[in-house]
Amino acid sequence: MIRSYHCVVTGKVQGVFFRAWVNDQASALKLNGWVRNLDENRVEVLLQGDEDDVGEMRTRLLVGSPLSHIENLKCDWMDHETEHKGFKIR
Repeated sequence: MIRSYHCVVTGKVQGVFFRAWVNDQASALKLNGWVRNLDENRVEVLLQGDEDDVGEMRTRLLVGSPLSHIENLKCDWMDHETEHKGFKIR
C-alpha cells in the first residue's frame, strides 16, 4: 500500500481548465497521481509524494486556478494499492 492524499474539490472547477492547472501544479511539485472530473461540479485528485509538497499542493488547491472558484476542499490521507509514476489527467 502506498500512502496517498485523496481530495475532492467542489465549485466552479469544470470547463475552466482546472484539471490542466492541477496537472501543471502537481508536475511542478514532482507529485505523482491523477486528477479527474466527477459529477455535480466536483473534481477528484489523488496525490503521492513528499508530504511537504503534498501540503503545498493542498494550499494551491484551496486557491484554485485563475478561472475556477473553490467552494469546498475535502482531503484525507489513505493507503492506495497503486504507486503512480508521474501525474495524469483522467
